[in-house]
Amino acid sequence: MAEQLRSFLRLKQVKAATGMSRSWIYEAIRRGEFPAPITLGARAVAWESGSVANWQESRMQQSRTSTAKQLLLKGAHK
Repeated sequence: MAEQLRSFLRLKQVKAATGMSRSWIYEAIRRGEFPAPITLGARAVAWESGSVANWQESRMQQSRTSTAKQLLLKGAHK
């Protein structure tokens, strides 16, 4: 069975997809909070689109959980 082709995203596309700056992306990689790029060549890196999509999904879940907790806490203090 043939493996499904994967899409690679260059930094410009990753910045557009995440809304984050270059410095934030590389700092998050250093902290282990964002997927590291893969090397395409001597001076080229890219991110596998699936790993960026997984990060996006994780951030959305964290945001929803955080928002729900804040609403519960706010309602408990009334």
